[in-house]
Amino acid sequence: MDIKERVKSYEEAMLKDLAELVSYNSVQGEAKPNAPFGEVPAACLDKALEIAEGYGFRTKNVDHYAGYAEIGEGESVIGVLAHLDVVPAGEGWNTDPFVLTRDQDRVYGRGTSDDKGAVVASMIAMKVLKDMEIPLNKRIRLILGTNEENGSKCLAHYVEKEGHIDMGFTPDGTFPGVHGEKGALGLDFESTQTAIKDIRGGVASNVVCNHCTLTISQDAVAETALRSALEKHPITFEVKRDQDDLIVDVYGTAAHASTPKLGINAIGELMAALAEAGMQDDFVEFYNRRIGISCDGAGCGCKTADEYGPLTFSNGLIQMDHGVIRGTIDIRFPVTMKSQPIIELIEKTMATETKGKITVRSHTEPLFFPIDSPLVSRLLEAYQEVTGDYQSKPITMGGGTYAKGIRNCIAFGCEFEGEDCHIHDANEFVRIDCLLQQAEIYVHALMKLLEA
Repeated sequence: MDIKERVKSYEEAMLKDLAELVSYNSVQGEAKPNAPFGEVPAACLDKALEIAEGYGFRTKNVDHYAGYAEIGEGESVIGVLAHLDVVPAGEGWNTDPFVLTRDQDRVYGRGTSDDKGAVVASMIAMKVLKDMEIPLNKRIRLILGTNEENGSKCLAHYVEKEGHIDMGFTPDGTFPGVHGEKGALGLDFESTQTAIKDIRGGVASNVVCNHCTLTISQDAVAETALRSALEKHPITFEVKRDQDDLIVDVYGTAAHASTPKLGINAIGELMAALAEAGMQDDFVEFYNRRIGISCDGAGCGCKTADEYGPLTFSNGLIQMDHGVIRGTIDIRFPVTMKSQPIIELIEKTMATETKGKITVRSHTEPLFFPIDSPLVSRLLEAYQEVTGDYQSKPITMGGGTYAKGIRNCIAFGCEFEGEDCHIHDANEFVRIDCLLQQAEIYVHALMKLLEA
């Protein structure tokens, strides 16, 4: 039996395991004893380790931050790093996001592509290696985290307790590999100068906002002018009257913050429409001047690019509390640049702003491996052997993965080039044939790394 057939024999087991993991709404929750990121992510980790034990793997729970499943012997560790936490489901699903739902060749559910599908594909790859009785002169360790979507504190804790790996990959990007990941800046904006009575939108700072609700006095903007302006934007909307107020709901399209042009930001489109409708408001003016809908950072003075791609800029969250509007901005900057010059550009631009402020909350430097480096080359060979695709090349991307938090690691899969599985959006899915091919590629990849 060849590797492809061996993987195929586990198809039903993979779908059963994926259904188990998808059933956990493993969004970060309130920290509790033995559950640093909430009870559900911790329970999902327990279930994943239980599944791994069923395949005969050695397992360890690392203080409920992370865990691992392991096969093989030796000093060297080949790491496969995947995560069990997810972003909020949000709105617009055609199925229950926490019930794995099959529709012909697809299965739908939150986490099917990011990243629970990759977890089960990686487990089956390890099981196939075990079945083949290939000499395992290194330890192969599937490391499972529970906080990747909110800062990867899980991985930092794992590294502190268990150390780095000798080589490996995280199945949380795209094939045939990601040899560079952009740096990241987390920004906060704030303004008190507004006639807006209430505004709320977004599900996470790293997701393009797809729904925003605004409450505003009918005296602040004419309803007919606002409706006319909104109709010119690529959104759907609803405007209702509530006594002297207008309540406006705007619906855009979610996308990962690293690829904001794939989405339609409900906040940005709403702010642009308010200005077009003639609303004179300091916050609306501030937002459109400094944030806007361009996704390139021009308003903050940080529009830039290198040979691998441009800086991206995305507003994820907005809310109003006690008269203060606050929100988040997610920047991904080019792989050959550093954070400090970008921060200085933003600070210089904002120094003269009087109607709001933008401050830097966090920064992460880029990751970059040359395409001809041994790690990238071996993983690329594994992809080519399985797919026969010798044209596609490793890419750089805006998304940040576990590869930035541990040595000698790149993102490798799990999405295939050109595939849009609606990661971080409603109706996330994975094609079953892609899930099987992922596992097959990972078998070959682990064999290549065993030879290194």
